Amino acid sequence: MPSSNASKMVGDIDRQSGVPIYVQLREILRAHIAAACPPGSALPSERDLAERFGLARMTVRQAIDALVGEEVIERVVGLGTFVRKPKLDLQVKLTSYSEEMQRRGMVPAAKVLSFEQIGASAFLARELQLEEGTPLVRFRRLLLADNEPMSVDENFIPAHRVPGLLDGEPPTSLYNVLSERYGLVMEWGEDMIEATAASPSTARLLNVEVGTPLLKIQRHAFVARSMVDYSVSYYRADRYKLWVPLQRPGVRPTRNYASGYRP
Repeated sequence: MPSSNASKMVGDIDRQSGVPIYVQLREILRAHIAAACPPGSALPSERDLAERFGLARMTVRQAIDALVGEEVIERVVGLGTFVRKPKLDLQVKLTSYSEEMQRRGMVPAAKVLSFEQIGASAFLARELQLEEGTPLVRFRRLLLADNEPMSVDENFIPAHRVPGLLDGEPPTSLYNVLSERYGLVMEWGEDMIEATAASPSTARLLNVEVGTPLLKIQRHAFVARSMVDYSVSYYRADRYKLWVPLQRPGVRPTRNYASGYRP
């Protein structure tokens, strides 16, 4: 893991300035991170920074605390302080995960966990507005970007809407197959978003600790008035932030919002 040497940092503290010393150090650190520290890089220790700039450890800690609060860096107990990996803004829309990751300059991938037919449980029947036991296609995947696990997605689709889907290989883009092969273009949907804790099985897949905070998104997607897909997704909260554009009813939007992504 790359590290940072305090002696090579550019900048000095101006003790005659009216700007608080910790703020000056905070901005020196910020500039150093932007110029020389990729995500995951280790920062110099508080002791090294104190020696480099001739400051008290308390002042150094104040500057570091400010950057931790801004989520620029993070402390890892027993290891040190590191540059945070940026959180991806998650504006949930009916668009492609693969396309969105490519737009961000990342390499998308997916590991298929299950691709099978099951009977609708009482819960799934209620969510999909079907009779209990109705055949469903269950498609569960681990989604990755740059080989790092991002989310676990599970889709449930009434089998009678997608005849023959299970005869071939699992699709790389579910919504593209639904659109191109079956004419099922998702027109609208409803999402329920809540915080949850990683279960042992989900934590293992996402490479996080059991109990780690996750974003759980349950979606009902429709073609016209017919529900075609019910899905449950678990996103790593340390890699995503939720962006929700707001608009006053009756006012035409003046901004062209960039789309988020979905499988």
